[in-house]
Amino acid sequence: MALLEVCCVTVAYGGIPAVTGVSLTVEAGSIVTVIGPNGAGKTTLLGAVMGVLPSGGRLLFDGADLAGLGIAARVGLGMSLVPEKRELFASMSVEDNLRLGGFRFRREGAAVARREMDEVFAIFPRLRERRRQQAGTLSGGERQMLAMGRALMARPRLLMLDEPSLGLAPLIVRDIFRTIVALRKRDVAILLVEQNARAALQVADRGYVLEGGAVTLRGGSAELAADPRIVEMYLGRAAG
Repeated sequence: MALLEVCCVTVAYGGIPAVTGVSLTVEAGSIVTVIGPNGAGKTTLLGAVMGVLPSGGRLLFDGADLAGLGIAARVGLGMSLVPEKRELFASMSVEDNLRLGGFRFRREGAAVARREMDEVFAIFPRLRERRRQQAGTLSGGERQMLAMGRALMARPRLLMLDEPSLGLAPLIVRDIFRTIVALRKRDVAILLVEQNARAALQVADRGYVLEGGAVTLRGGSAELAADPRIVEMYLGRAAG
């Protein structure tokens, strides 16, 4: 069942096209990745889906048309975005950053917020250890965990991740991708934008290649990983 349907979506900056006619589907409980070079329009596409950027075309979430809905309304439907720059509140504690992520449940009381926070701490035990620490003093990997944890506080059905491996050491990247796989078991669908094509295709069910603002290839992750063009351009090893 399609949870997210992106239909011929276009985005332009000052009349200059950045995304041109992109269509993709994210099934419920699946992991879908979008790979491609810098400047291909990957971040722009996520911004359009989340309502951060105006776009043309059609966006459907669980069959509902997202036209005219702002960011808060999309979060209320079950969509969350972890941006590339993470955008944490550096002077606030880990706990306070997480509480802000659960704002949609503020009327349900402290007990609900505590339950959601305990769920996040179960996924990221390091955050429990750092709960009183200011976000700005965390390591790069811990900041990525916090950014993901804050998004999960909203109980998303679709979690969109923009370059989660950016700037992280290989061991931390491995942990982050293990977490992405584990989230699927919690019925969270993932739309993953990632330059680390090898890691992305290893965890994804399907993939799309975005180049120059358009989808140039699509298919199952194993199929894409075996495609000679993908091997040559994105996987860093010789075909065959």
